[in-house]
Amino acid sequence: MKFWLLLFIMLFGVIGVSFAHQPILNQQIAIDVATPYVIEEPEISKAIFSALGGTPHYYQIVADKEFQFYAGITVPKIDGCNHFTRVSLAILDENLRPIQTLDGEGFQWWEWYEEFGKKWYWIGPEYGHGFKSTRAFSPGTYYIKVYNDGNIGNYALAVGDIEKFTPLVIFKMVFTLPKINKKFWDEVTCGD
Repeated sequence: MKFWLLLFIMLFGVIGVSFAHQPILNQQIAIDVATPYVIEEPEISKAIFSALGGTPHYYQIVADKEFQFYAGITVPKIDGCNHFTRVSLAILDENLRPIQTLDGEGFQWWEWYEEFGKKWYWIGPEYGHGFKSTRAFSPGTYYIKVYNDGNIGNYALAVGDIEKFTPLVIFKMVFTLPKINKKFWDEVTCGD
């Protein structure tokens, strides 16, 4: 029993220091304006993995108090593949009017190795700087639109910048990470 407790505490400590965003695999079928993916606790760092399937994806934040806003887009980097699908994002107000549009097509993407998951990413545009928030948003409803010309391709939307890894989050990661790795790296070839 002591061994498992010690192992859990060590794992919790390593994950808390090493992995900045809680990995979430989007399993919601439709993520459109009518049925957006609702981001709870927008200041808590999350990486929401999803795949565009022909239409833009919409994420919704409803805040009852001022909060620090961060959003960035990444794309899984496939071994031996130097081309990838670029994805854009737009930060929208409650009436879907743009606050900021971040064009992934014209952006100079860069490679980044995530130490805990041992995976490479292409890092795209962000609303913030260095994976951190640079602006507080007033209470209200906001949307994040993820899209590209064909609305096709895998991506991870990073939101929030406060690292928070509860025992429940760590437990869920044991089951979530293998699914994410399989869908976004292991079963993907350069031509996908």
